[in-house]
Amino acid sequence: MADDTGPVATRTTDVVRDALVEHTAPQRLVAQRTLFDGPSPLVPTDLYAQVTLGIADRERSTLSLQPYARVTTNTYFGRFPASYWQRWTAVQEVEVSATVHGAGRMAVMASDVDGERRTVASADIRESGKVSLTARIDRFLDGGALWVEWETGASELRVDEMAWTVPPPESIRPVAMVICTYNRADECIDTLEAIAGDPGLLQYADAVYVVDQGTDRVDSREGFARVAASLGDRLVYLTQPNLGGAGGFTRGLYEVTGVAGAEHANVIFMDDDILCEPETIARVNAFANLTVEPTIVGAQMLNLLHPEQLHVGAETADLPKLGAGIASPRALSSEDVTEEHQEERVDAGYNGWWSCLIPAEIVAAVGYPLPLFFQWDDIEYGFRTRAAGFATVTLAGAGVWHADFGWKDWDDWHRYFNLRNAMVTAALHSPFEGKPLSRQLLLQLGRYLLSMQYGLAHTLIKAVEDFSAGPDMLHDGGVSAAAEIRKERAEYPETVRHPASAVPGIRAADASIEVAAPPPSAVTAVIGKRVLAQLRGRTLKHPVSIPAAEAVWYHVSRFETVVVTDASQEGVRVRRRDPERAKALLVRGVRACRELARRAPELREQYRAAMPTLTSRENWARLFGQD
Repeated sequence: MADDTGPVATRTTDVVRDALVEHTAPQRLVAQRTLFDGPSPLVPTDLYAQVTLGIADRERSTLSLQPYARVTTNTYFGRFPASYWQRWTAVQEVEVSATVHGAGRMAVMASDVDGERRTVASADIRESGKVSLTARIDRFLDGGALWVEWETGASELRVDEMAWTVPPPESIRPVAMVICTYNRADECIDTLEAIAGDPGLLQYADAVYVVDQGTDRVDSREGFARVAASLGDRLVYLTQPNLGGAGGFTRGLYEVTGVAGAEHANVIFMDDDILCEPETIARVNAFANLTVEPTIVGAQMLNLLHPEQLHVGAETADLPKLGAGIASPRALSSEDVTEEHQEERVDAGYNGWWSCLIPAEIVAAVGYPLPLFFQWDDIEYGFRTRAAGFATVTLAGAGVWHADFGWKDWDDWHRYFNLRNAMVTAALHSPFEGKPLSRQLLLQLGRYLLSMQYGLAHTLIKAVEDFSAGPDMLHDGGVSAAAEIRKERAEYPETVRHPASAVPGIRAADASIEVAAPPPSAVTAVIGKRVLAQLRGRTLKHPVSIPAAEAVWYHVSRFETVVVTDASQEGVRVRRRDPERAKALLVRGVRACRELARRAPELREQYRAAMPTLTSRENWARLFGQD
């Protein structure tokens, strides 16, 4: 972690952002550009444009069709999300234009909520120049999109500078980008270079804030001087001790909303480790400029290891069950979007902060994020803003690539913040009934103990205990909690990851793969059976190897020693039965959950009473050392 000895923050540039200015609106506002290839060779070109007949070359901003070829932009990044524009803006028509060389045919196509396609407009191209077609945004309320198909006959055709434009607002809102980073200096430089290398994006970008909370600093890289020169006085580089994602993003929000002219600014959060599609930033900003009311506009997440795969079309949370990342009804989830389209418009409960725009008016109305360190900070803010009457829109066709969540092991220190902050959010935005929540947590605890995940059981118990201590535990923004949970988890051997070729105390030939049986139908009975077997030592003694996908409680609990593949696929963990440790953790956990059940109404009122202070500018100024 970064030096957490105090909240002192340091500005390391000479530039101080004194003001942001609204921009004079052009005659037409570019709602989105159509690009024909991605920002990296790792990204499938079919996410942008697909060749359906003949031969065509796809470059970033140029499409070249050979004779008798056909190309469609009915793709993830190629579609214009007409349904979202009709629902959330007052825009009634969109014009799509391009510069063309050669001859061929251009057709604007549309889909409806059922995916049925129709032709909206078309033009034969007989000479080089600019070609434009207009489409009404009037039959898409429940779903559907627009796109363009290009086709050639005996001639070649080249397409450049293709864009969808709409009537502009009276003025363009200033926009500032905030990148929160912690010891990912190279990835952060990549993101900055993507931003700096896109003139279309920079046209309306007033500032780019980098909040560096790490010890491996971004400004130590050779590329930093290059991007600093490209961005000029737009770049503001700040350093501070590690206050987690909540503290890093809020620092940028704090700085932006503190300058003159920021009353109507759009602030865009971005993670440091994304593969950035600069066009996405331009799209969410254009959309936010034209929503009828101030609206949080988020980008979707595509999986970095599987770049054609959409994480989820829009998501929400189940607060009573502390469930996050739940796909909204009818939203695509883990789908290959080179083959599947989100035709239905879906609503979001919140949007992850991997790329998310927040208008300054919303901050003025509801305050700053909670100092939760990380995990659930974006969810809590989404639920809070919706309760205040502000919607969150996860914009289809606007996406960035982020590390796949499924490749992060659940048994890690971040689980503490996931549980603790989920309880904080539930206390603030749900009835927060203690007895069913306590039963749910005890059931989770039992499964962790049966699975010989004693460090994970400790993590759950500490989350419950610290939440029950009340909102004062958020006083330092989570710094001490982050240090404590890492130190305490280190006392549990099964939390340590080992190379598969060097498992301590177990020879490779001794641990054969054991595949799990189907899930039990009588769960309660199986839990009781496994508990008795573990207490009496009636477990299979020989060590076994279990793949990550097979490491379910009812299977792992049959053995004395298991070597489980880590979800990251980078190593293994060794779990060994320890009945004395299990008993001690069970007693402690039952005590903590009983107290939670008893004190739930009191805790709910404590957190709600503390909310205005915790989310105030003054509290964050104290945490940043700016008070």
